[in-house]
Amino acid sequence: MPIIVNLDVMLARRKVRSKELAAKIGITEQNLSLLKSGKVKGVRFPTLARICAELDCQPGDLLEYRPGAEEEDDA
Repeated sequence: MPIIVNLDVMLARRKVRSKELAAKIGITEQNLSLLKSGKVKGVRFPTLARICAELDCQPGDLLEYRPGAEEEDDA
């Protein structure tokens, strides 16, 4: 998929654990893990906003577009 999730990078930069972030933004650790791995098809703007607020970052710090990356089949 051409959209790359860099949440793990931002967590490391901020020295925040996934468990801690999940608790602060009100989602399960499992859902945060799925988001970190890029295995989700979408993220709600309120969730993205809470992540950005907690990590003091912009959405562009978390999401990256890489042209030419292979598309997953939607079928």
